[in-house]
Amino acid sequence: MYPPEMIAPMKEELTIAGFEQLTTADEVDAKIKDGNGSLLVVVNSVCGCAAGNARPGVKQSLEGDAKPDHLATVFAGVDSEATNQARKYFLPYPPSSPSIALFKDGKLVHFLERHHIEGGTADMIAENLKEAYKEYC
Repeated sequence: MYPPEMIAPMKEELTIAGFEQLTTADEVDAKIKDGNGSLLVVVNSVCGCAAGNARPGVKQSLEGDAKPDHLATVFAGVDSEATNQARKYFLPYPPSSPSIALFKDGKLVHFLERHHIEGGTADMIAENLKEAYKEYC
C-alpha cells in the first residue's frame, strides 16, 4: 500500500478530468456489467515509466468529438478489490498496470496493456484511443 499523500496527485490527475474513482468490487460491477454505452476504464498506477505517459495520453484522447460516454478508474496497488474485479472483465488479457480498457455495452472492445503504453508517448496513446473511439463511441 502506498501512502495516500503520494498517490493523491496521480488519482487527482484523472478524477479532475472526469473519471469516477472506483474503490470496491461492487462499484466496478455496477459500472461495467450494468453499463450502457461506451466506458473507458483506466488502471492507474504509480509506475512513472508507463503511467507517467498513460494519464496525459488518456486525458488528451478525450479532446476529440468521439469519446466514451463514461469514464472510470481503479488504482493498482491501492484499491486492490476494485482493481482485481476490473481485471476479471479484461480477460483474456493478463493483469498489467497501467492499462486501459474500452467497453461498449458491457463488452470489452479495445485494450491497451502496459507493454503498449510503456515507451510510448502521450500522443501515441491518445491517437490509439481516438481511433478506438471513432469505431466504438
